[in-house]
Amino acid sequence: MARNVFISGASSGFGLMTSRALADAGHTVFAGIRDIGGRNAEQAAAATEYAKDTGADLRVVELDVTSEESVRRAADDVLSETGRLDVVVHNVGHMVVGPAEAFTAEQLAELYDTNVLGAHRLNRALLPTLRIQGEGLLVWIGSTSTRGGTPPYLAPYFAAKAALDALAATTALEVARFGIETTIVVPGSFTHGTNHYAHAGRPADADIAAEYEARYPQLMEEIGTRMAALEPADADPSRIARIVAGVVGTPAGRRPFRVHYDPSDDGAVVVNAVADRIRAEFLTRLGLADLLHPTTPKGH
Repeated sequence: MARNVFISGASSGFGLMTSRALADAGHTVFAGIRDIGGRNAEQAAAATEYAKDTGADLRVVELDVTSEESVRRAADDVLSETGRLDVVVHNVGHMVVGPAEAFTAEQLAELYDTNVLGAHRLNRALLPTLRIQGEGLLVWIGSTSTRGGTPPYLAPYFAAKAALDALAATTALEVARFGIETTIVVPGSFTHGTNHYAHAGRPADADIAAEYEARYPQLMEEIGTRMAALEPADADPSRIARIVAGVVGTPAGRRPFRVHYDPSDDGAVVVNAVADRIRAEFLTRLGLADLLHPTTPKGH
C-alpha cells in the first residue's frame, strides 16, 4: 500500500538514503531539506533528478526544523498537496565532537534545537492531521549511544539523542489512543557512508579545549578513527533506509516499537531490551497497558 511520507533531514546520510528507498518502494515522499535555494541547492536538484530518472514520487520540500515558520509552511504545503499524511520520519541530526566543558551553553542549545526541538516542532505541525485521521506512524531515527557503550568527546550529541529517545518513547504512549504507531530505529555508529563525523561541529571555547588536548593528546581527532576500528568491513548504512522502508511497508498494528542495526555492537540492543521490558511492565502496573499498542479511535 502506497503511503504519503514526510521525512526531515533528507539532504544527505540516512535521510537521503531513506527518502529514496521509500520512494523506490512506491510511496509518495516529501523530502525535507534546508536552504534548497542556497547551500543545499545541489542536493535538492539531485533529488528532483532522481525522481525524474526513476519515476519515483520524490518531492523536495524546504524545511528548516529550527524555524517554526519553516516547519508550519512545509506542513501546510505537504497537506495541501495530499490532503492526508501517513508517516512522519524524524531524521534530522547534527553531531559535535570535543570535550563537553569546551562547548558553550549556547552551542548545546543550538544542538538540542536541531536534534530534539526540531522533531517536536514537526510533530506539533503534523500530529493534528494524524489524530484527525485516527491513524499514522511516527518513525524516529535514534542512536545506540542512548543506552550503549559511549566514548568520550561526544557528550552533547549523546545527550541530545537521549532526549530524542525519551521524547519518542513518551510521545508514543500519548498518541496511541489516536491510532498512531511509533517505531524507533536505532543505528549504531557509522564512520563511512554518512556525513556525521565529516560535518561534526567543534567546541567554541578554544582555551578549555586546549587544556583537554594537553591531557588527552589528539583524542579529539582520533575519535572517528577509533570508532571506525570497531566497525566491521561490511557495515552498511543503507540498511537503515531499508529498515525504515520495511517498517513503513508493514501493515498497521504489526510494526515494531524498536529496531536496531548496530554492526559495532556497543551493547544497546541488550540494554534497550531490558529498558523496554521494564517500561511495559511499569505501564501494566499503572493500568495503562493499552498505551503500548495503538488503538483505532471510535468513529474511524
